[in-house]
Amino acid sequence: MEFKLQAEFKPSGDQPQAIEALVNGVEKKYKHQVLLGITGSGKTFAMANVVQKLQRPTLVIAHNKTLAAQLYNEFQTFFPENAVEYFVSYYDYYQPEAYVPSRDLYIEKDTALNDDLDRLRLSATRSLLERRDVLIIASVSCIYGIGSPEKYEKMLLIFKVGERLSRQIILERLVELLYIRNDLDFHRGTFRVRGDVIDIYLAESESAIRVELFGDEIESLVRFDPLTGKKQMSYQHFVIYPASHYVAPAEHIPETLCLIREELRERLEDLNAQNKILEAQRLLQRTEYDLEMIEQTGSCSGIENYSRIIDRRVAGTPPATLLDYFPDDSLIFIDESHMTLPQLRAMYRGDFSRKSTLVEHGFRLPSAVDNRPLQF
Repeated sequence: MEFKLQAEFKPSGDQPQAIEALVNGVEKKYKHQVLLGITGSGKTFAMANVVQKLQRPTLVIAHNKTLAAQLYNEFQTFFPENAVEYFVSYYDYYQPEAYVPSRDLYIEKDTALNDDLDRLRLSATRSLLERRDVLIIASVSCIYGIGSPEKYEKMLLIFKVGERLSRQIILERLVELLYIRNDLDFHRGTFRVRGDVIDIYLAESESAIRVELFGDEIESLVRFDPLTGKKQMSYQHFVIYPASHYVAPAEHIPETLCLIREELRERLEDLNAQNKILEAQRLLQRTEYDLEMIEQTGSCSGIENYSRIIDRRVAGTPPATLLDYFPDDSLIFIDESHMTLPQLRAMYRGDFSRKSTLVEHGFRLPSAVDNRPLQF
């Protein structure tokens, strides 16, 4: 599907020349271009026209959630038939894990998640994997790791009417995708089972899917409103995406555990050689607990700190971010760049300082440092 710009007005004044210059610059493969304009000069409309002419998946980066929300509303108005998505931090409150050596003070990670923002983030990555007419408005959150798109795509659960798929296998696959069974409280990211009927409340949507089985055969696939139960649409084919970006195929878990244990062994030898007995004991206790959680449930609190091992990345390489979900020919707009670029540059140094302290004092393995924002 193509981008279809809908507006009651046309470019005027200096806008046509600016739009043409930007489009020509992209076609000539200029790496950077700058669009200057005072407040109210229609820069967002000019950006929309560039997207319309180039027909490429687009990322717009803003420096805060409020500005991102404003742009999201404007682009939704310009492209009502296309996938305009919103990707910002899903925390209402975020206290990162930290350690203050001077006071021997460990601050545990504390968060308050916003369910709607989490849903919108999952919706954004789903759109990128399914179509090209995607325009995502993002904050600085887009340069932080969210899990490998390759592993995310491998985890998809595909239903087809008439296909033979046992009830037990479906339930096991849903648990692998980090959906939680809850037959009483049906909410986003959960599923319930009633005989041969499985209801799945989609993690990236406000709708649910009903899978009706006849024995081991899928008889029907129906989208419905979870609140009213009203049927919305029937499908011959439907894809269930993971309920979190941090997922890994079950068959990879044993190897992942071995690699974590190997790094733990090397780090413990290093700490003991430095006579850091307390740090070594602390690291052993914390990591063994995480390993047990991953082995039993497929995840753990702070699993993103093991992302380099889970993704089998080389030491020092950055994690997969939202940018990795975009194709190579995509566009990136940095809005209010005089504010956004310094913010992007500052993220890496702050994160590196905090993580290095945690590693030095035995709270995390050295690989945790590579779960970091991108460097700009």
